[in-house]
Amino acid sequence: MPLGPGKYDQLCTIAREAAKAEGAMLIVIHGQFGNGFSVQASAEATVALPSILRQVADSIERAFKQGEV
Repeated sequence: MPLGPGKYDQLCTIAREAAKAEGAMLIVIHGQFGNGFSVQASAEATVALPSILRQVADSIERAFKQGEV
């Protein structure tokens, strides 16, 4: 994972601050600057990302199987 500001870091900051969150991850698909992502979180919170992303992926798959998407 690259360190430092990326192409969508400003948008991630806006989302994190608006949510008053400790951390945030923004994933952009076919955006103005192409595909990309930005993560703003402590090292401790970043360690939890794989588990959180698996939960999100599982939820998306269930929704597709149930015809909700």
